[in-house]
Amino acid sequence: MEGFLFQATLYLITMVVAVPFASRLGLGSVLGYLAAGILIGPVLGLVGSETQDLQHFAEFGVVMMLFLIGLELEPRALWAMRSRLLGLGGLQIVLTAVLVTAGLVAFDYDLRIAIAVGVTLSLSSTAIVLQTLSEKKLMQTAGGRNAFAVLLMQDIAVIPILALLPLLALPGARAIAQAESGGDHAAISLIESLPAWGVTLVTLGAVVATVAGGHYLVRPLYRYVHAARLREVHTAFALMIVASIASLMLMVGLSPALGTFLAGVVLANSEFRHELESDVAPFKGLLLGLFFITVGAGIDFGVLFGKPLTIIGMTVALMLAKGVVLFLLSLVFRIRGRNRWLFTLGLAQAGEFGFVLVAFSLKQRIIGADLAQTLLLVIALSMLLTPLFFILYDVLGRRLADETTPLKADEIDDHQPIIIAGVGRYGQVVNRMVTSSGFKTTVIDHDLKTIQLLRHFGFKGYVGDPTRPELLKAAGLDTARVLVACLDDRDANIQIVRYARRQRPDLHIIARARDREHVYELYRAGADDIVREHFDSSLRMGRYVLENMGLSEYEAHELQALFYKLDREAVRDLAELWKPGVPNERNPEYVARAKVLNRDLEATLMAKFAKARERRTDQEHPESE
Repeated sequence: MEGFLFQATLYLITMVVAVPFASRLGLGSVLGYLAAGILIGPVLGLVGSETQDLQHFAEFGVVMMLFLIGLELEPRALWAMRSRLLGLGGLQIVLTAVLVTAGLVAFDYDLRIAIAVGVTLSLSSTAIVLQTLSEKKLMQTAGGRNAFAVLLMQDIAVIPILALLPLLALPGARAIAQAESGGDHAAISLIESLPAWGVTLVTLGAVVATVAGGHYLVRPLYRYVHAARLREVHTAFALMIVASIASLMLMVGLSPALGTFLAGVVLANSEFRHELESDVAPFKGLLLGLFFITVGAGIDFGVLFGKPLTIIGMTVALMLAKGVVLFLLSLVFRIRGRNRWLFTLGLAQAGEFGFVLVAFSLKQRIIGADLAQTLLLVIALSMLLTPLFFILYDVLGRRLADETTPLKADEIDDHQPIIIAGVGRYGQVVNRMVTSSGFKTTVIDHDLKTIQLLRHFGFKGYVGDPTRPELLKAAGLDTARVLVACLDDRDANIQIVRYARRQRPDLHIIARARDREHVYELYRAGADDIVREHFDSSLRMGRYVLENMGLSEYEAHELQALFYKLDREAVRDLAELWKPGVPNERNPEYVARAKVLNRDLEATLMAKFAKARERRTDQEHPESE
């Protein structure tokens, strides 16, 4: 018990200390976990052989991650990815395996060994890549979606790879491996004893059971569990779904990550999807972090220092070979600009399934112990370098122009007195209110789907990038009376306001701001009226609170209006003291003035509230006069 508590404390302290430190340096959590594992493992020697057992347990975090990803994907979206899965993902696996195999054969490795190593190293790290894409909010980019398609295809490919590897062993070695495995994998041995058609039926049956269970069994079970109204039972139910499906997949020789992903897709449209997601997400994060720490702790620097040039050379050659394949595929599949580099640099490593496949190949007597140690080290080093590749992508992304073919802008055939730049969830409400009041607008947005949706409901809009000066000119900037900047991108809003103010000093500009800092930036750029996204809705909520605390609707409205007036004056006052690039808390003049304004605001509101209460008392007790 004491040993377990010590190890648990050590790993938790490592997570809490190392990851925030790495994130502050802009390195990302994955690199922080890996570096922390190296520190407590090879460097300080605080962990030992239990790391390998812990790693097998932590791999369950990858399974949970695929389940959560499946919850975000509708079956129709998965079907729409079929060309990317089979084309992009399939070609990546085949070409990388062929290239690695050819390289090993050139160095006099046996063909069987070369093929086994080639298919093993063709897989990339689902855990690191998806975690990093999620952290950097790159999952919805073209590069992120294509990377996900490749990773998903690799998870699917684990099944035929596991079937292929025993065929690469010599007959005698295969018999020894089967004898040694004995009853360790009873479920897999049972399947292997079946004829081919029996294995196929059992496998398909497991997949059908997963899909049917998601549709017909999980829902009534959830309603039964929900009746208990205990959060811990909900959590146990979510973990039960993941663990049971993963166990079923293992019993029939399939990838547990693939099975849970399929279950997530089936449950993506269910009414309790978000409940499952919130219950599983904390466990996924902890186990993935633990997995990365064990990868770092498992690096054998003794082997590395024994033949450093060989191992480093193999790691660099592997990542270079995968990078070349990925880059060529990005050209073939027309992945352009920053997305091409995200796709290429993000997947140019070996993956966590490589650890499993190396161990399996060793057990099947396909590769020897020395080569297995070398491969494990190459896989770990390539995973360790991956966060650095994402940092390289960030640098390239800032320097390189996006080569994506720009969408051809619509020809704007009329000019209206009001121009609305950006018609997403925010600009749509503005446009509806203005047009419903009888005024005409010219709406511009760079998102084709948004404009098509707008036109579907009878509103006219034009496709184009509102930050382009020539497009604003074509929209009638020279004659417009009001410009409304409603883009989601805060920097783009500032750019539009700054350009419009230079061109039209007399134009009235109304801009959308995300927060108070953004207000100051837009104020400097020349906006006349600036609306913070959530400010008005927050005021309305505050008014409801006052009404429910005993104030009349009129009194609450008066306090809301007064707060609005004073806050606007305070923001304009503080905007003169705001210094770009300097945090407000480190600006003494700003802090001092903000404190004075807050005291004045509180005193004014309290006086107003006291008058309202006094007036109500007089109305309730007129005889006291």
